[in-house]
Order: sequence, then structure tokens, then C-alpha cells
Amino acid sequence: MTGQIKEIKVAVIDMNKGVPNQGLRGILDIVATYKKEHALDLSCKVFDLRVKNEIPGTEYDIYISSGGPGSPYEGEGQAWENSFFDLLDNLEAYNQTHDLKKYVFLICHSFQMACRKYGLGMVTERKSNAFGIFPVTLTEQGENDIIYAGLNNPFYAIDSRDWQVVDAEDETFSETGAEILALEKERPHVDLERCIMSIRFSKEFVGTQFHPEADPEGMRLYLLEEEKKNKIIEDHGEEKYLDMLESLDHPERILLTQQSILPNFLTEAIQSLKEA
Repeated sequence: MTGQIKEIKVAVIDMNKGVPNQGLRGILDIVATYKKEHALDLSCKVFDLRVKNEIPGTEYDIYISSGGPGSPYEGEGQAWENSFFDLLDNLEAYNQTHDLKKYVFLICHSFQMACRKYGLGMVTERKSNAFGIFPVTLTEQGENDIIYAGLNNPFYAIDSRDWQVVDAEDETFSETGAEILALEKERPHVDLERCIMSIRFSKEFVGTQFHPEADPEGMRLYLLEEEKKNKIIEDHGEEKYLDMLESLDHPERILLTQQSILPNFLTEAIQSLKEA
């Protein structure tokens, strides 16, 4: 039986460690736009985990955990990481005993931490920073997953990381039922393994290495900051910098990704709430 549902409560976990960024704004903008377009009774609360050790309980319906700076290992043994992993455990336990499920989306830093927690692949430091707008390849599972509905294969996404998850052949995936949804673009000229760009950890938990919340205008503002511009040109060259700016003007690239993945996830979660 489907029907009207009570207020939908969304918890956004801020992993940015107090560093100014466009990511949190991007997440909140997507949630606010979705609420308006679908005329939903929806509330949203932000929890500053790495600075204030704020963590939601299990009373929320939907959880989105952001990217953030630094190593995905730097929280080992610290209260904030324990709080985060305890929340994931509590939500898993809740889902095993309730018809009304809790849905979780994990971005970049949160994604890497979840891969550590569940022992999926290997979380390793990259030889060099990956930053830019790159094509991402969907696996067969990804092509059939609701969160990638409406996207091309490959699709384009904003990537910003010094760490990565590799070893897609890890047997733990088949043992746990986790599915790899997307991989880094093939680079035949580079003798390096393609990193994992997206995993469905379970029916209700999903994550991406890239930033699905990024929008062209926010990215443009970021790229035009003098300090950021100079750093990108220094690290990656002026041609790469200009190519990134030009890529933002293609509506089928970052805009389509931003308008698809997180909204699809919200639709999946809210549909589940209605059906329950």
C-alpha cells in the first residue's frame, strides 16, 4: 500500500573539517530544489562531525555524508570516526529489523572511509592529485542502478582526491553482496589500476568517489579564485585549467550529473518510504 508519508527528515554529515568548500552548499541546494519541485514536507539538518563531533541518531530517514580534506585514515582511533562508524552500524541494524528503511549516500572522503570499514578494495594514496572533470565508466550493475538513470556511459563528474580505492577484484565484494557501479576511465597508456568510483554497499547504502553535488556555477567560482587558479595551473598546466572551464559550459556534463545522481537517490529513498 502506498500513500502520503509524514515529514521526511534528512541528515547531512559535514566532513569538511571547517575548510571552506562548495560541496556542502551543493548538497543543500539539491535537497532544497528537490523539496520544492516535489512539494514535500521535508526538513534538513547539518551535523559538523570532524570539528564538533556532531552526529545524528537513527531518527532521520535519509543520510548524506560529504567529502572532505585529508587522509581517510586520519580519524583512526578518534571520537569522530568512531561516531561515524557507530552510526553506520546502527543504521544497518535498524534496516535489518524494520520495514521502513534508512537510506545513506556517501561522498568522496565518506566513501573512502566506508570502504575501509567494510574491507572493500584497498584505500591507498595516489601518486599525484586527481583534480578535474573526468569521464566515469559505469559497470553493467551501474547501468542498471536507479541512481545513474538518465546518464550517459561514460558520464562526466568532478573528481578531487589524493586517495583512491583500488582492487576491484577483491573477493569481499561477492561475499558481502556489494556491487561496483562505476570505474575510473581506462588509461591504456598508464600502467596503473583503474580506481573504483562508485559502490552500492547494500540495498540502502550507496556511495561515490567523485562529487555528484558539484554544479557548474559553484565549480566556476572555485576555479576563478586566484589562489586556486594558480595552484591548478602549477599542478596540471594552463591547458588543463582552460579545458576544465570550457567543460563547464557543456550541459550534458556536470549539470546533467548534478541533476541526476543525488535526485535519483532521493527518489529511491522516498519511494521506499511511501511503499513502507
